[in-house]
Amino acid sequence: MLFAIVAMLLDLAFPLPLPKPRDAGAVVTASDGTPLRAFADRDGVWRYPVRDSEVSPLYLQALLSYEDRWFWKHPGINPVAMLRAAGQWLRSGRVVSGGSTLTMQVARILDAAPGQNRRSLWSKSRQMLRAVQLEVHLSKREILGLYLNRAPFGGTVEGVEAASWAYLGKPSSRLSHAEAALLTVLPQSPSRLRPDREPERARKARDKVLQRMAALKVWSQDEVADARVEPVVARSLQPPRYAPLLAQRLRVENPKALRVASTIDLELQRTLEDRVSAYFSSLPERTSAALLVVDNASLEARAYIGSVTFGDAARLGHVDMVKAWRSPGSTLKPFLYGLALDDGLIHSESLFVDAPQSFGGYRPGNFDTAFNGPVGAATALRLSLNIPAVDLLDRVGPSRFSARLAHAGIDLQWPRGASPNLAMILGGTGARLEDLVGAYSAFNRDGIAGRVRYQRDAPRLERRLLSPGAAWIVREILEANPRPGSVEETFDTRGRPRVAWKTGTSYGFRDAWALGSTRGYTVGVWVGRPDGTPLPGQYGAVTALPLLFEVIDSLPRQNGDAALRRPPKNVEQIEICWPLGIAPDPKAPGLCHRRLQAWTLDGSVPPTFAERDARLWNAGLERYQADARSGLRLSGECSQPHERRSRELARWPALASPWLAADTRKAARLPPLAPDCSDDGRDAVEELRIEGIDDQATLARAPGNATPLRLSIRALGSDARVRWLLDGRLIGESQGRARFDHDFGEVGEHTLTALADTGAWSRVRFRVLR
Repeated sequence: MLFAIVAMLLDLAFPLPLPKPRDAGAVVTASDGTPLRAFADRDGVWRYPVRDSEVSPLYLQALLSYEDRWFWKHPGINPVAMLRAAGQWLRSGRVVSGGSTLTMQVARILDAAPGQNRRSLWSKSRQMLRAVQLEVHLSKREILGLYLNRAPFGGTVEGVEAASWAYLGKPSSRLSHAEAALLTVLPQSPSRLRPDREPERARKARDKVLQRMAALKVWSQDEVADARVEPVVARSLQPPRYAPLLAQRLRVENPKALRVASTIDLELQRTLEDRVSAYFSSLPERTSAALLVVDNASLEARAYIGSVTFGDAARLGHVDMVKAWRSPGSTLKPFLYGLALDDGLIHSESLFVDAPQSFGGYRPGNFDTAFNGPVGAATALRLSLNIPAVDLLDRVGPSRFSARLAHAGIDLQWPRGASPNLAMILGGTGARLEDLVGAYSAFNRDGIAGRVRYQRDAPRLERRLLSPGAAWIVREILEANPRPGSVEETFDTRGRPRVAWKTGTSYGFRDAWALGSTRGYTVGVWVGRPDGTPLPGQYGAVTALPLLFEVIDSLPRQNGDAALRRPPKNVEQIEICWPLGIAPDPKAPGLCHRRLQAWTLDGSVPPTFAERDARLWNAGLERYQADARSGLRLSGECSQPHERRSRELARWPALASPWLAADTRKAARLPPLAPDCSDDGRDAVEELRIEGIDDQATLARAPGNATPLRLSIRALGSDARVRWLLDGRLIGESQGRARFDHDFGEVGEHTLTALADTGAWSRVRFRVLR
């Protein structure tokens, strides 16, 4: 009784120094269990947590047979082994064999003190007492688990799983007989037997274990003979570092977990890390990049690259750009067109005018400063034209569009004091690559967007972004956009996956984007400098897009594209007419100036938008009275009797006029008013005239003058603001009759257009000589 009380008091006074979870390291693994990155504990020791059921039976056989055959039966110490070891020591004067049990070795590992002589009598006595204490408090499997995770294997590596990966590059569940024997003997003298430094010593020690296994008939002679032939080849101790920024992120998000399993495909991750590193080696040294590959079916990330080179100070390689807030450029445009389709505002060929316009004082331009005149919605999206996108957002509403994106998981960041506005569609907000990738997957998931998952047990967060029909139409539009540099019908593209892709470039060349979605995967690429410094000349189509296609073409192929290409039942392709934007009327063929095939949703065929502000006329259908014989227009008051007929005219938007052919403009013009009819006000058309340069003029610098040819010109006939376009590119603006000065130094044929806000315009063509 007294002995039991004393034992209890000693147990309370000297509690077991069991490892605390917060002091342990952790490992983040790929989907197959391969370590991506290991995090050392407070002492800088690397461990990969493992259970005895996850370790190869060969290793457990070797360990228990060689180190402690009676492990499952003894109470922590083995009296027979201790007496045998003591007798050998007394006879020879040195240690011949150890008497320590596996439990005593665990006690020594847990209770080790710096400078302590582990073979001294006091140390052995202490280990024995601790071993008994361990057996009282823990089960045999728990004690075995402590050894498997805490045994020293050289350097800063502890535990059989960490050693197996560090030296052999494989999990401890896949050890051969020779490898199991090697890892069994290493903890006896981890520094002296390290296989990466002393392979011959390690081999001899391993063979000693193999000999014991054969002698005990645990392994057959043939198995041992084959194992002896296997050389000792070990890698240098290099902790793994794949997807390091994702691993760090998961470590922070799971602070108590010793092992975190990610969804990363290690082989794909390795390949893409090498590819990204090589791809961006020629870019400025401070350039970084981010890449994310997501499986559409599960929304699980398969590859995650947060920076070009982790730890590169010049490239700010520690900054994870997958989750960084950056200007999205034009990457939000597909969602806007999809929302407009769902709202019944447009079909795929709705008429827009890509011309200089003002939206309440906001005057956007295109990336290349050129304008295209009348374009369909599909073309406007594929070419990423800014004016049509801003026009459409103004009609949808920035706040509503922002709320719809937020509902689907695209959280946008706004400058302090700012709110959703028209600039957001051109990049005037902040977004994250992972959110954009999750949203782009909706084009191949029937309009359902989702948050990217980095762990298999992470919850699935999915929201509807677009209807299946709208998602299908937008995907069809984006997939029809040819790859840069490819010529239609030149290459056989049947082996390539169909990609719904879009690029984006933020203001000042600070961010270059490329996003693409196939049936199986969605990929996002960002390129730029983490500190926001501009990279002139680096934009989405040049910097990010080639890498996007390289990655997509290397991903596993999936069947079923044919089924995806079939439109949903509520999507139909019909013929529509410009400028009205509606289906042709067989009874009025003159109203159809241009025929196109358009995708429509739910049978909705919306007409062309009404023009903003004060224009010369409104686009759309205009009705008038005409004389049945002469065709002249009639007003309400005419002095002569006329046989009246009702007529209809299809008007183009006024700002489209400079881009229309002469016969098209004529077809959209009202006929002259009959001379006997009073003015009906419908001829009040502003006529603009360019002063300062004549049509068909030839210009040349004065002999011996090397300065550029500079002209002072003005537009007469309107008091409105006038935009000046040279060869379709905006070069400046003036107000009313104010002069506009510009250098015309480029040799060759040119077209100068003056376009007033009212829709009035004038054009001159000229030539500049050398």
